[in-house]
Amino acid sequence: MSALSDMQDRLLKTRWRTGLGLLLVLAMLTASGSAWWMWRPLPLLQPTVDVSIEPGQSVKSIAQTVVSSGVDVSPALLYYFFKFSGQSRLIRAGSYEIDAQTSAWQLLTKLVRGEENLKTLTLVEGWTWRQFRQAMNKSEFLKHDSLSLSDEEIMSHLGKAGIAPEGRFFPDTYNFSKGSSDLDLMRRAAKAMDKHLATSWQNRDLGLPLKNANEALVLASIVEKETGLSSDRRMIASVFHNRLRIQMPLQTDPTVIYGLGASFDGNLRRADLQTDHPWNTYVHKGLPPTPIAMPGVAALEATLHPATSKALYFVARGDGSSQFSENLADHNAAVDRYQRGISNGKAQ
Repeated sequence: MSALSDMQDRLLKTRWRTGLGLLLVLAMLTASGSAWWMWRPLPLLQPTVDVSIEPGQSVKSIAQTVVSSGVDVSPALLYYFFKFSGQSRLIRAGSYEIDAQTSAWQLLTKLVRGEENLKTLTLVEGWTWRQFRQAMNKSEFLKHDSLSLSDEEIMSHLGKAGIAPEGRFFPDTYNFSKGSSDLDLMRRAAKAMDKHLATSWQNRDLGLPLKNANEALVLASIVEKETGLSSDRRMIASVFHNRLRIQMPLQTDPTVIYGLGASFDGNLRRADLQTDHPWNTYVHKGLPPTPIAMPGVAALEATLHPATSKALYFVARGDGSSQFSENLADHNAAVDRYQRGISNGKAQ
């Protein structure tokens, strides 16, 4: 038999099998009551049905998954419809939602295009690791694989064994498929922080009193927590850089509050400022051992491109902005005015 004849024979067999398949589909459609089945809304066992297609599933398994999820049709009918549509190999893994208006043809289109039912989780600038975990644990759309894991075990899963989790995740809004692992979301957020930190550190101003990118992350977390008005951010960073240069304690309340942890009741007392723990920057000079929150891009940029100033102090004015001073006398006067309501020795 010639090569041409062999090719023609295979083509005829393929056409015969395809034609037989289509006849089977049509026969089943006719038996089900209507040849218009593929364009009519699928019968569902509940108002909406969530379908999760795993990578590597066969077409028959996908059809069975759709039915098992709550679509009230014959799995064989759905299988042959997928199979002989000519698009079954294009079906993508993912998490999909089927509503009461979805037809078989629309379902197939959704699966082929990968139109997943995406959910979102927003990580907020200044959140602590504890707040991040609480937000993930509350999400009904995530698979909580980290729920029983310690912080150390989580970081090990993320390839960061021995690194504290605080500040290591980038605050942003993340899209994910319903049923995704919370560890996958953490991994994405950790990689995003690594990328932003590396870029910011590479483009930093020269002459900063920081040894490495890790120190930049720690200081950026402090700048994030201290900033009330975005326009003050670079000046706040400047104050901390100036203090580090002369080995003056940072004396920043957010680090003390962070060190107090769950015991902090919202009222920072003088005794708290004297309590010795690694994050108390009134007691210890230099940077604390870890970040105290998740800094955003603006805090990273301000930390590595601070304003040029001689300021060593700042105090909140009460409207979100800060008053900056170069010496203690001016700072004390600013504290009297903005914190105690005293101006020129008189109560306002």
